[in-house]
Amino acid sequence: MRYACDEYRSLHAARGITASMSRVGDAGGCHDNAPKESFWGTLKTELVYLEHFATRGQARAAIFESIEAFFNRVRLHRSLGYLSPERFEAGIT
Repeated sequence: MRYACDEYRSLHAARGITASMSRVGDAGGCHDNAPKESFWGTLKTELVYLEHFATRGQARAAIFESIEAFFNRVRLHRSLGYLSPERFEAGIT
């Protein structure tokens, strides 16, 4: 199914989701998804590729722990001035 086809767009609309799709020739639009792709790439590199999960439950628990306990609270992010998201949101430097 193509992202811009009527069926796909109808599924989004039925769930109140607005898809982010750039217009043809919009040079800035290709960056819409960059932060999400960067996040998933980091998660895979720092966790998923280093572990072997016997079950989906183990994978879910490890990913949840990695995001909630490390990525959001401890890991420093260059785009946030080398603060964790938690410290950035709290205004703590």
